Amino acid sequence: MPASNKQIARDMVKEKVSSGLFRDFKVFPRVNDRESGHCLKDVYTLTIEGVTGFVYPKAMRGEDIYFFDKLLETIEYEKNFPVGTFKIVPLIETTAAVLNAQEICLSSNRVIAIAFGCEDFVADVEGVHDPEGRSLQVPRAMIAMAARATGVIPIDTVHINVHNLEELEINVKLARILGFEGMLILHPKELEIAHKYFSPNEKEVEDAREMLRLSEEAEKMDKGVAVLNGKFIGPPMVLQAKKILEQDRRIKQKNF
Repeated sequence: MPASNKQIARDMVKEKVSSGLFRDFKVFPRVNDRESGHCLKDVYTLTIEGVTGFVYPKAMRGEDIYFFDKLLETIEYEKNFPVGTFKIVPLIETTAAVLNAQEICLSSNRVIAIAFGCEDFVADVEGVHDPEGRSLQVPRAMIAMAARATGVIPIDTVHINVHNLEELEINVKLARILGFEGMLILHPKELEIAHKYFSPNEKEVEDAREMLRLSEEAEKMDKGVAVLNGKFIGPPMVLQAKKILEQDRRIKQKNF
């Protein structure tokens, strides 16, 4: 994108956010990386009320995010925002970033999620983006594990074949199995499927409530275990049930 268009994009984002158009949403503009020469202008223009944080591309290692953290801190001091106001979502787009994903997550308290960028990764690893997704399964699993190990949210990569919703559904099911909590979306038509699999359904919520009820009942009766649908309810299942109910609550209250 020409430099002149980047300024147009900055001004447009600032105008739309300032108008209140996104007041019910968390807003994370994607900025240019530290090597581009445009990062400072992006951030200085868009550190405004209504912006939650920034998606930072091409994070290779923790020091990239540490640099971005300190840049945000300097601007927050200058603009009289409380330090830590603006959050960071690093994009994991290279082989180095995948291998350093845990370090990236731990590099700043501002990091609330990491997101996978599959196309840049495949190019960097000099692999093939095969229809079955075999080239992406290992990095996706590593990214999800790094995020969960450090308490941040793993966000899956975009689905580039936006008109193939059957393929999208297969990919979203796999992402959910791997532990992702959401995905990057290219087209509004993908939202319904993404919401279907990344939001707890009614049965999951009902089962979670019943699981907690039976667990609490067993505890009151000094029983070592409880049983739901013929399955023993252990501490990991109770923890997962609590997470499902909390996620359902946040979604319904739009408290992300």
